[in-house]
Amino acid sequence: MEDGTPAGLSVGIADAEDAPSSSSAASTRKRKSDVVRDAKPKKKKKAKVSRPPRLGYTVEQGEDMLLIISNTNQYDNIWRPNTKGRKKKKILKGKAKKKNTVLPKGKATKKPLIKKGELEPTLQHHQEEGFDSWGQSLPVEVLVNICKMVVHQDGAVPFLCRVAKVCHLWNAAAASPALWRSVSVGYCWLEPGKTHLPKTVLKIRNTVSWLAQNRFSQLRDFSLNHWKNNVDHVVEVLSQSCPHLRSLKLSYCTGVTEKAFQSLSGSCRSLDSINVQYSERGCCPELQLLEINTKLDSGYCQLPICIQALQNGCPKLQTFRMLNVIPMPKMTRNGSGSTSGFPLLEELCMATTAVSFMTDQDLTKIVYDSPKLRVLDLRGCSRITAAGLSSLPCEELECLYWGLYFSSNVTVSLSKKGIHLLTQKWSGTLQELDLANQLFSEEDMEIAMGHLAQRTGENPLRSLNLSGTKVTTPALRLVIGQSTALNYLNLSSCRYLPRGLKKLYRGQEEIHQLLDKLE
Repeated sequence: MEDGTPAGLSVGIADAEDAPSSSSAASTRKRKSDVVRDAKPKKKKKAKVSRPPRLGYTVEQGEDMLLIISNTNQYDNIWRPNTKGRKKKKILKGKAKKKNTVLPKGKATKKPLIKKGELEPTLQHHQEEGFDSWGQSLPVEVLVNICKMVVHQDGAVPFLCRVAKVCHLWNAAAASPALWRSVSVGYCWLEPGKTHLPKTVLKIRNTVSWLAQNRFSQLRDFSLNHWKNNVDHVVEVLSQSCPHLRSLKLSYCTGVTEKAFQSLSGSCRSLDSINVQYSERGCCPELQLLEINTKLDSGYCQLPICIQALQNGCPKLQTFRMLNVIPMPKMTRNGSGSTSGFPLLEELCMATTAVSFMTDQDLTKIVYDSPKLRVLDLRGCSRITAAGLSSLPCEELECLYWGLYFSSNVTVSLSKKGIHLLTQKWSGTLQELDLANQLFSEEDMEIAMGHLAQRTGENPLRSLNLSGTKVTTPALRLVIGQSTALNYLNLSSCRYLPRGLKKLYRGQEEIHQLLDKLE
């Protein structure tokens, strides 16, 4: 070298000078690669959309109403869809699981004490936000009207009992007496036929008493179904606490006694209907009088009745009256057909102002074994025939009421025959005879009056109603002349008598004057 520097030394310096240049080149390539990476388009972040806070209920459109569905569960926690669950799982994958800290024995975490009158933080939070308050802020009147619609469709029990457990407001609405005007109670504790424990019996009695005192002040209609015990207790409690009771139905109940009905008659003045259909009492072996009547203007009234069961249960019945009630045949569940009849029956009344469906066969089933029958009232029974009456076993009938007294919309135009069979059979015992509006022929009437007049000795006939019949003057003259005890005679609307004679005669003096006119 010209400058005197050794060759080896010059080479080392050259290498040292070249080293920085190579490192700078590497850094330059790195920056370029970073620039290339940064040149890629970045993903845009989604803009956050502000959403209104979620309400505590959802409104759904129904067919004819709006349904308000609560979004809270039984623990008053608001339900929200789990949309962020997957993101949380991804974040937790890279994190280590936290170790569960085990507290030493005997040391438990103390919960903050909540003073009386204060709410828990979660409940207080929901209350401040107004969640689930729609059912607690409705007026009581609105809740009562809503309950009325459900009660009208499904009944008061058990709906009102369940509504009363929701909250204090709903309890107050369910306690409205207007909702308890019609109540039907079935077997709520045990299935029918099973025996009750003493504690259960006490619970039943207390429940019925509480309902009668606190809910039944305006009760109108009550129905008890499938009760085998405590029926008397229920009826007695109703009679004490329900003065407005109008209808009582005991269906498929047993154990009913006369004590319960006596309490009803003394307290429930508005009661007009008692239905004991399919209820069994057993029998009343000492019953002597059974009377089932309705008002004359009550119209068409049917009563299903099983004559065979009545004959077996009341063998000592002496008086059986069903005034303005149409008996309908009913068979017993056990199907027993053998009966002993009414051997002691003395009076039978089946009178009605409506249409009667009683036939000779129906009448025979009642009195086929009643030889002591004295009074037979069949007014309105147009399907009964003279031949059927003459076949009855009673030989000493004293009163026969067989007139037809229908309302204006019922007429009978069928002619009958055979009335002489009745007067011939009972001419010696008949004291009162009513044949009003019976369309027997003139010949039948003359023969019948002749049998009444042929009575030897004193004639017992005291009352004779022939209004609307075809009685003639000769037949009338014959029976009046022989009936010395006659003091009532009705000849109104008798078309076959002369004018001036068709009227009502009372007393023997008026009847004697009529006899003078007929002669």
